[in-house]
Amino acid sequence: MGRKPMMLASSNNPPAGEKAADGRDLPAATMDVEVEVHGRVDHAGMVDVVAEEVPVALVYNGVSHAVMMATPGDLENFALGFSLTEGILQTPDELFGLDIRSLADGIEVDMHIAGDRFANLKIQRRNLTGRTGCGLCGTDSLAQAIRGIGKVPVAVRPDDQAVQTAVDHLREHQPLQAKTGATHGAAWCSLAGDVLMVREDVGRHNALDKLIGARIAEAGMQAFSKGFVLVSSRASYEMVQKSAQVGIGCLVAVSAPTALAIREAESAGMTLIGFARPGRHVTYTRGPSGPVSV
Repeated sequence: MGRKPMMLASSNNPPAGEKAADGRDLPAATMDVEVEVHGRVDHAGMVDVVAEEVPVALVYNGVSHAVMMATPGDLENFALGFSLTEGILQTPDELFGLDIRSLADGIEVDMHIAGDRFANLKIQRRNLTGRTGCGLCGTDSLAQAIRGIGKVPVAVRPDDQAVQTAVDHLREHQPLQAKTGATHGAAWCSLAGDVLMVREDVGRHNALDKLIGARIAEAGMQAFSKGFVLVSSRASYEMVQKSAQVGIGCLVAVSAPTALAIREAESAGMTLIGFARPGRHVTYTRGPSGPVSV
């Protein structure tokens, strides 16, 4: 997570954020803060680039369902990915429209979804207020805490060299992390280990949702048939659940998995790899491998 504060010569104006539906600027993903650095120099004045996080309300057909603390960028990706990984939508074409509004106390993402999906959401609806890295906050029963997990499609597993190649190059694709030292990244990688797409967020679940939304918007529900996901975090149960929900056959994490994540990955037939660091990684579950030809 390490990086150095930028010198005072850095711009005092953060880059403009994305645009809301009404044309207003959304908050930028970073902010410059004047700081004092103690240690090697005596109270040296510098400007530190820090990651922004704001409340993002996810609203379906006029009803607020979730408020998550997130980095204010790639919110269309986030909304689609969250909707799919939480089982609110089954396919991307059930999302008919989306508006992003910048409000005084946060950002509202207003989605218009298919009537049958909204009816199902109303039956199951839980009102969760998610802190960074917390996807179960607001769940009001043990039965809601752990959803059933389905089988992932049989897919070609990456070999050891592909995993190491992706690990070696992940940081090159994390500009927010390089600037702030405060964001997680989720990457879609080819079977050769090439990093093809990355999304970043202060929350690891949010980064994964953003990646999933971006990939499915680009390539449809077959977006994860040939490759693997690499995340710059631990592999929690929910990271496995979200991955399985959209057919990701292999999840690689730079840190540890939890015991529940391992059990759920095994149940889903998913390959789960943890402690993916340069020169070493640990395979916890090994899903069945499909044909080598891709």
